[in-house]
Amino acid sequence: MTPLLRVQNFTVSRDGFGAGENQSLERPFGHADPGTMFTWAGATAGWPNRTDPGGSRGLDDYFTRDFGNNIGAEIMGRNKFSPQRGPWKDHDWLGWWGDEPPFHTPVFVLTHHPRPSFTLSDTTFHFVDADPATALAQAREAAGGKDVRLGGGATTIREFLDADLVDTLHVAVCPHVELGSGVRLWKSPDELLDRFHLEVVPSFSGVVHHLFWRR
Repeated sequence: MTPLLRVQNFTVSRDGFGAGENQSLERPFGHADPGTMFTWAGATAGWPNRTDPGGSRGLDDYFTRDFGNNIGAEIMGRNKFSPQRGPWKDHDWLGWWGDEPPFHTPVFVLTHHPRPSFTLSDTTFHFVDADPATALAQAREAAGGKDVRLGGGATTIREFLDADLVDTLHVAVCPHVELGSGVRLWKSPDELLDRFHLEVVPSFSGVVHHLFWRR
């Protein structure tokens, strides 16, 4: 079976935005509040950053625990890696995640300004100036027969959708969050129905899980 390119646990507002405007070092999601957007995952028993016992079970927890299942590499856009734009001023910035990034695989960061690869714990970041198909080929080679996760942000996911490279998507919609502007994944999930089946599953937390797979 051919390894898949999967979007997992990508969260958007009711109006389809994956992040707000004015991203900065202090606000990785711009004017969007991650404490509100990602409550559904952070409240689960399987949330990897949980420091206290407990947490919710059920559907949200299943998706949180499934995040790394059979994933051999990740692709992300530069804006998911860094708030910096243009040529790198220095190479001191090593991402938002500290010394223990949550990926545990090779990560391919799409950028027009490549820089040397580096490794933190069990995650190696590679910086590639490539079209989606070429980046996917590199990630698949590194994944060693496992699936590749397309981590975002929304602009990067749309680029791979437009190139018809995405096999499955899991998008969590927060009905109680409306951003009004920012980086948009869609105006409506119906935009993808010409190529994907869709099952919509509401969760007890209030988030609504949208599961897409190829027709």
